[in-house]
Formats: sequence, C-alpha cells, structure tokens
Amino acid sequence: MHFDQRTQAALREVGLSADQLRTASDLVKEATREDAAALEAFFEGRETVYSDMEVAHGAGGVQEHVVEYLDLYTHAADVRGYLRFDSWGVPVEGGRPLSDGTVELTLGPTVNDRVRFAADSDDL
Repeated sequence: MHFDQRTQAALREVGLSADQLRTASDLVKEATREDAAALEAFFEGRETVYSDMEVAHGAGGVQEHVVEYLDLYTHAADVRGYLRFDSWGVPVEGGRPLSDGTVELTLGPTVNDRVRFAADSDDL
C-alpha cells in the first residue's frame, strides 16, 4: 500500500475503511504512472529542449540541451529514473507535467534541484 502506517491510521481515524484506503492507494499509483508516461512522452522524439537549470560557469537564464532519452520507473508515488543528455546524465528523483506544456523534473546529484523543461525557450 502507498500510505505509511501513520497515514493509514489517520485515514482510518477520519472514517476510511481498509477497502477505501486500498482504492485511494491504487489511484495514487495510477496517477504516478500516468505522470511518468507524460514526462517520457514530452522528451520522446524531441532532440532539443530548454530549461531553467542553473549550470556551473553559466551566465544564467535559459539553457539548451540535446536529450538522448528519459527513462523512468515508478513505485507507489515515486517517479525515478535517468535523464541522458548528449554528453552527460543525471538521476531523476521526481517529476510532474505542468499545465503550460512544460514539465518539471527533480534532478539528483550534480544538479540537486527542480528544473523546468520546455520545447520552446519562450515557454520558460
């Protein structure tokens, strides 16, 4: 089940049954899988993307990236995987599609930040 024991106890205390907890957990897992699929679809077939990533020795502002792939997996509410650029890569530790046609990924070591990506630099 997605919910930890404390959360399960609190949800039972407010009146949710074990079946309702399982249903809610299943809905969380399905939403997570849908978000991961949308994130992968955003990068699929797109060679160049733009981001608001802060880079060492950069002037700031919008960055341009050549992307090879985004490979994600899900576990409960977690989205994890790897984003591979042309010459380097970074672990992904979370992410979500945003309503404006951009996506946001939480990137792990070497970046350690939430980064928005867009197909068009003007969208950032």
